[in-house]
Amino acid sequence: MIVKAAAKINLMLDVVGKLPNGYHSLFMIMQSVSCYDTVRVDRTGENGIKIISSDERVPKDEKNIAYKAAEAFFDYAGISDRGIEIEIGKKIPMAAGLAGGSADGAGVLYILNRLYKTGFDEFTLCSIGEKVGADVPFSLTGGTSLCVDTGGVIAPLPAISDCFIVLCKPDMGVSTVNAYKQIDEAQRIRHADRTAMLYAMKNRDTALMYEKMNNVFEQVIEVPKRPYIKQTMKRCGAKAALMSGSGPTVFGIFTSEDEARLCFNKLKMQFSETYLTRPVKRGIEEV
Repeated sequence: MIVKAAAKINLMLDVVGKLPNGYHSLFMIMQSVSCYDTVRVDRTGENGIKIISSDERVPKDEKNIAYKAAEAFFDYAGISDRGIEIEIGKKIPMAAGLAGGSADGAGVLYILNRLYKTGFDEFTLCSIGEKVGADVPFSLTGGTSLCVDTGGVIAPLPAISDCFIVLCKPDMGVSTVNAYKQIDEAQRIRHADRTAMLYAMKNRDTALMYEKMNNVFEQVIEVPKRPYIKQTMKRCGAKAALMSGSGPTVFGIFTSEDEARLCFNKLKMQFSETYLTRPVKRGIEEV
């Protein structure tokens, strides 16, 4: 069975504190976009979980969220017949703030639930997914959602107006662990206007949404090319431009396809991992 697993962007990301378990408490408004990995899972009749990919950068062992998701699924379901092969076709940039690894993990959970006929509902799959990656629950549900705490508490929001979204990843990666360490060490963080952003989302006030979009990681994560990319997007007509997740990917939202394509063409000449996408309503789609 094969599925497409969508990337995500953060229309808002605020770190609002720490939970009793030591994890950071987050306030995130997430949006699925049409940049997809493909995930194929087949039963092999042998023992063990095998991961293959034509992309040599993809971990083939338990470091991969897809591997962890399969193990967590089998543990929860009490399944001993764990002979599967997972093939990952990478298109979502890696270490980019776009939840590519979490999307792959979500795809594995979706497929295993059908291959093994376990009949778990979405809530159960999200609970399993939360154990292996903070963005896995949203990657399973997709669309437009408010995600809080560690990402496992999800409240759907009205879909954003149709638009064109340019993704541009500079040639660098960002360690999520290091990003949160820098948040902890920061003397002062200017928090996002969460109330106004929720009002904008619920009332489909796009002008207010563009104004209030915010990612607190921009205050602590140095991405040398970020100002240039954002400036290019704005000059091409982007209504808003922001870093996604802990970075380094920057996205710009356009209402004009011509302006979006102009921006895409300009940035693609300088940054190979540049994509023209649209918002989508599902995180996982069967192929």
